[in-house]
Amino acid sequence: MRHSLALFILLISFTLNSLFAGQHWNQFRGPNGNGHASSKNLPVKFGENKNVTWKTAIHGKAWSSPVVWNDQVWMTSATKDGKKLYAICVDAASGNITKDIVVFDIAKPMFCYPYNSYGSPTPVIENGRLWVHYGSAGTACLDTNTGETIWARQDLPCNHHRGPGSSPIVFRNLLIINFDGYDQQYVIALDKQTGKTIWKTKRNIDYGTDNGDRKKSYGTPTVIEHNGQLQLVSPSSVATIAYNPLNGKELWKAYHGGFNSAARPLYAKGLVIVNLEAGDRLIAIRPDGTGDVTKTHVAWTCKKSTPTRPSQLIVGDHLFMVNDKGVVSCLDLETGKPVWTERMEGRHSASPIYADGKIFFFGEDGDFRVITANPKKYELLADNKLSGGCMGSPAIIDDALLIRTKTHLYRIEK
Repeated sequence: MRHSLALFILLISFTLNSLFAGQHWNQFRGPNGNGHASSKNLPVKFGENKNVTWKTAIHGKAWSSPVVWNDQVWMTSATKDGKKLYAICVDAASGNITKDIVVFDIAKPMFCYPYNSYGSPTPVIENGRLWVHYGSAGTACLDTNTGETIWARQDLPCNHHRGPGSSPIVFRNLLIINFDGYDQQYVIALDKQTGKTIWKTKRNIDYGTDNGDRKKSYGTPTVIEHNGQLQLVSPSSVATIAYNPLNGKELWKAYHGGFNSAARPLYAKGLVIVNLEAGDRLIAIRPDGTGDVTKTHVAWTCKKSTPTRPSQLIVGDHLFMVNDKGVVSCLDLETGKPVWTERMEGRHSASPIYADGKIFFFGEDGDFRVITANPKKYELLADNKLSGGCMGSPAIIDDALLIRTKTHLYRIEK
């Protein structure tokens, strides 16, 4: 009897885990922050009248990605003038909007460049909690069941100059955020339950200029573990710094020049990959040094056909990327040398997704292409079209694409 009961509980546990295994896309670029999805049956071909389960209009102007926990899909939004900042919840099964919350009212919003939005940072979600961030305009923790605000901070100063872009991340009990603005640059860790500051570290970077426009960045940090050491890899203009994520102390720093860092760093094969605008553009760093490692730990750099906004993908021994103008490249991860390059056309800001040997691209003008993750040659599988086009990166749940265009949220599946 005990054996049968134990087996029954095990089967129930396995079934529940299976049901919810694909239901958590909790942050910018997914569960591991690298754009990889475990889905085995995403639709390769889709369009306005093909493989669309539902399509829901989302008000406002915001380029943040959707995040998912079980049956809830959350995203931020904002009025075009930035005076109202929203958190919106959509039911994953029906597409119905279940919560539409004004998180902050802003009397005098900062300037935002029209190409950007006041709702560009992607939130983070866990069971029962959502952390939304709108740059210096405000950061808050919401109860996902009630929509109520648990805590809020509007005392984290930063002149973004052209609007916010850095997304927060959660690590253990910490909510960690980059603030790289025109006037000041720092990284801060808040207690995710209370919002209280745990540590705050000012950027220790020689920018070589007094022009604040060359100091701002929009990067999202990543926590890695290398040789047993935890590292918060946090790109900024001119340099990338790795910190101890538990106390904010600097571990190493690599200068690479450039500015406007937006891509999320990647870690694979003992290398940290960082991408930015100008300077060395794409750089691979060995993260086992201390202090200034610029002359000792830079494995390679690449300046050809690199993006300024879309993040890259690492698949096996190769790195795949699309630049802002739609040029797709495959690089050897060990050397950084291009294996192939193809002009795919169309402007791109959203980051690509990898799943089941395929790479999905999401264009600003509504072109959505799918290729094989083939390191030997470019192979186009589908050239799809949706109205509106994408600025934010998509989310994946089970075998469905959750694509946020400039006007709608789609659930696309076979």
